[in-house]
Amino acid sequence: MTSTACVELKDLRLETQIGTYAPGATIPDQHLLDLTLWINPKLILISKDAMDQVFDYDPLVVEIDRLAADGHYETQERLATRIVESCARHPEIESLEISLRKTPVRESSGSLGIKLYIDRNTLSAMRASTVEGS
Repeated sequence: MTSTACVELKDLRLETQIGTYAPGATIPDQHLLDLTLWINPKLILISKDAMDQVFDYDPLVVEIDRLAADGHYETQERLATRIVESCARHPEIESLEISLRKTPVRESSGSLGIKLYIDRNTLSAMRASTVEGS
């Protein structure tokens, strides 16, 4: 039997500025992030209760907050790309899914967003290009 494991971050409200809006347009007041990180099950099925046995995701969350507050973004896609690049710097992450959405879309209702799945091969290629670019 094959085991899979993931770390899930849901509905993280990002303090960020995304988009340019015309006068009178509905301006979203929330940008929400969902992030699923597939990792080796050995990082969850642990033999003792110790941080050196698990993937420490706290530094990644701090980095995501920093990226979100890093300035004005025209697009959700650029912020999502920067978050994926940050995830690629963590070798424990084998693949990931990211979803970024804004709300409201119109008249206090709706959410609109993007979703991206990065497989193991793509993540490895990103890591390799970062090493080559160093």
